[in-house]
This record gives sequence, C-alpha cells and structure tokens, in this order.
Amino acid sequence: MITLGVLISGSGTNCQAILDACAAGRLDARVAVVVSNKKDAAGLARAEKAGVPTVVVPHGAYPDRRAFDTALVATLRAHGVEWVVLAGFMRLLTDTFLDAFAMRTVNIHPALLPAFPGVDAQKQALAYGVRVSGCTVHLVDRGTDTGPIIAQSVVPVLADDDEESLKARILVEEHALLPRVLQWIAEGRVKVEADPQGKHRVRVEGGPTVFGLA
Repeated sequence: MITLGVLISGSGTNCQAILDACAAGRLDARVAVVVSNKKDAAGLARAEKAGVPTVVVPHGAYPDRRAFDTALVATLRAHGVEWVVLAGFMRLLTDTFLDAFAMRTVNIHPALLPAFPGVDAQKQALAYGVRVSGCTVHLVDRGTDTGPIIAQSVVPVLADDDEESLKARILVEEHALLPRVLQWIAEGRVKVEADPQGKHRVRVEGGPTVFGLA
C-alpha cells in the first residue's frame, strides 16, 4: 500500500475517482491528506465526506512560490505522504517541491502529451483540428507537462464537439486512467530510469499503457 497526498484547486472529480477506487479495493493506497490552495475548493468536501483529512494552504499567504512550496512539502510530510497526485492543482511547482518528491509527483493532463501542454488543452486541440485527443498521466519535472509519460487514454474528437463536450469525454477517461496508474505504482510496476544525460523515462512492467485505440 502506498500513502498518497492529493493536491486540488477546484471540484476534485479526479480526487473523487481516487477515493472511490480506494474504497472499492481497486487501488491499494491510502489518501492521507487532501490539500488545496483555495479554501472554497469543492473537492475539500469530497475528501471530508470520505473521512480524509484536509488542509488549506493559501498561496496568497506566502511571499513567493518557493515559500508556498515549502509549506506544501511540510504539510505532506507531516501526514506521511509517499506519493503526490496533482488532481486539478492549478499552481506551478518549483524545485523546492520537486526535489522533495522527485519522480514521486503524478499529474493528469487532458491531452495526449507532448501535444497541447499547459492550460486550455481542449481548446488547443479543437483549434488545431485533431481527430483524436485524450488524457495523459505523467510524472512531474521542472517543465510544463514535460515529465516522463506513464500512460495515455485516447478519445475521438467529433465533428460537432465544442470545448465542453470534448472536456466531458476526456474527463471520463481521466477518472479511469488515474486510479489505474496509481495501482501500477502501488504494485511496483512503474520503473523510473535515467539515461547518461540524466533525462528520465518510465517503463511499466506488463500490460498496455495506451487505452481507447481500436
């Protein structure tokens, strides 16, 4: 079993997917704490309903990003967190955080990385005219959505899609893919390797890592 800390900024639907997977026995993990930078994040109520401790660390209370990240790290360590999950956490992390949880911070992004990193991924995909999109679970490094990819799930982009309809279709896959990858981590199947230049890559032992393809 692994001990998770989940960071959120909003509705927390991916956090809910993790909590549900733990409760159903599909994820051999314990969510030790859910942390938000916003006190009104709806995901906090989801965690509280599941009996999971919550902490608000307001980013505006700190003089800079590194000071904020120092407070995040202290909160997570106080709860015994081993792996961190960014589940709709809308803050860029500094090396202060990433060094503390090096290659142990997982993010889910609503696009097929490396395409369409950053914000408004669905809008980017529609503007580019792609025929497929999806979501990516990856480890976090110092770049914006540039960390080593663990797994992806693909969805079609329909002719009448707008940003909201595509977002909803991708979100269904996010809720399935993120707990699945966390279970792989709990099983020790996710191996992080570095090449001689120090660039990291991920190897997953057994099974497919891309889903939704015919």
